[in-house]
Amino acid sequence: MLARVSQDEMVQLSDNIEALARMIAAARGVSVEDAVAWAIEEGAHRSGLARPRRRMTGAQMLAVGDEIAALPLLDPRSPREIMQEINDA
Repeated sequence: MLARVSQDEMVQLSDNIEALARMIAAARGVSVEDAVAWAIEEGAHRSGLARPRRRMTGAQMLAVGDEIAALPLLDPRSPREIMQEINDA
């Protein structure tokens, strides 16, 4: 897999890194390029090399919504039933 660094330069990734990037992309439901960019940005933020983002893009917000929607339903009650139980306590 080749990742574009600049117009004239490319970075080659090992087969292991490419496979990991593909697994992350599949798990997050994004492109491999987006998964690699996300991982690099996370590393830069954690290393103190980049300022934290203040705003999410629309695509990122939709991706978060998709991740949340894919979570299992742990309580089958309606929101009204849950609030009623809380209010009765």
